[in-house]
Amino acid sequence: MLPRSALARTLQLQRGVTARFYSEGSTGTPRGSASEDSFVKRERATEDYFVRQREKEQLRHLKEQLEKQRKKIDSLEDKIESMTK
Repeated sequence: MLPRSALARTLQLQRGVTARFYSEGSTGTPRGSASEDSFVKRERATEDYFVRQREKEQLRHLKEQLEKQRKKIDSLEDKIESMTK
């Protein structure tokens, strides 16, 4: 059986061995437009589509809220008008 200190050193060495090394581009750094491949283009298109769909949904929700508020305002104006007659 290994002494405790030797075991600790072995574990420390093994931890350093599992480090990952990335080439440029897979670290998230922006690359030049000439080095874009189909995967990058497809991923950008997917993200853009998701953002557009999210914005479309938010706009629809805001329009619904606006319509509800307009109905509320119309109702209150009708009440005011009926009270002042």
